[in-house]
Amino acid sequence: MTLQTPEHDEAHGGGLGSRLNWLRAAVLGANDGIVSTAGLVVGVAGATQDRTTLLTAGLAGLLAGSMSMAAGEYVSVSTQRDSEKAALALERRELATAPQAELVELTDLLEGKGLERQLAREVAEQLTEHDALRAHAEVELGIDPDELTNPWHAAAASFLAFTAGALLPLLAIVLPPAAHRLWITVVAVLVALAVCGWSSARLGAAPPGRAVLRNAGGGALAMAVTYVAGTLLGAAGA
Repeated sequence: MTLQTPEHDEAHGGGLGSRLNWLRAAVLGANDGIVSTAGLVVGVAGATQDRTTLLTAGLAGLLAGSMSMAAGEYVSVSTQRDSEKAALALERRELATAPQAELVELTDLLEGKGLERQLAREVAEQLTEHDALRAHAEVELGIDPDELTNPWHAAAASFLAFTAGALLPLLAIVLPPAAHRLWITVVAVLVALAVCGWSSARLGAAPPGRAVLRNAGGGALAMAVTYVAGTLLGAAGA
């Protein structure tokens, strides 16, 4: 009789961390693009139905937001990368100046993960012999020396994701007739946020319900607040 291993789609290894980093940048960018641009154009729509004004406001919000997201992501990830490189440099120096102390440290770390002392020592010795820096980087620091975070990739992902997200409310507010553009924009934005929340949850192997509610609820609140503010300002003649 042949024993069959149950199939499962659980992700393993460093690929999951890399995928989640890309997912985080893409989801944050798309969400911010949808919500911020929707809030902006819906707020302006509360004050005026002039198509040129709506288009100008939407485009300004898209460009400012996408550049801001890209710059922020670049700075954030650059700081993370600098910290990773500094930690690896320190580990490299410690391995060169105190290899035995580093071997004991690696043994302690492996023992702390559940290995018996003798086995932890043997594993530490084998890992050190194979690639000491990689062993300490992965076990001690949680860093893959060959896959340091890339600030340019993160910035580009955020820029593109924000732009893609922002285009939806912008087109939804300027293309339909004036009598229908507001409700079409609201529906399109809520659907897009729900899909975005569901997709991010599924890719991250998390329950989608809460993500969908968070995304759609936050977007609805943002549009409601900005629309009320725009309506009051429009009524006041501001």
